[in-house]
Amino acid sequence: MVASAAQLAQARVSLEQRDFCGHHLLRLLRCHRDNFPVPWGCHALRHAWDSCQHEDYVMRMKEFERERRLRLRQQRLRQRHGDSGDS
Repeated sequence: MVASAAQLAQARVSLEQRDFCGHHLLRLLRCHRDNFPVPWGCHALRHAWDSCQHEDYVMRMKEFERERRLRLRQQRLRQRHGDSGDS
């Protein structure tokens, strides 16, 4: 993580949003605060945060799928070795 837990706590970021994209969120919140009546002035920062969230989601899904496939492979190998050992 780029942003520390203290920085996120100081900015009052909710626990659900304290993730690997927290540094983008801090910049976005600061921009919203500095440009209060004009929320569309922070479009680039919002896009950066959304992109980071999406990339993080995709990576987590890839890791989950990899772990699932490895677990299934281990089960198949155990079954094969168990079946061949009984013969």
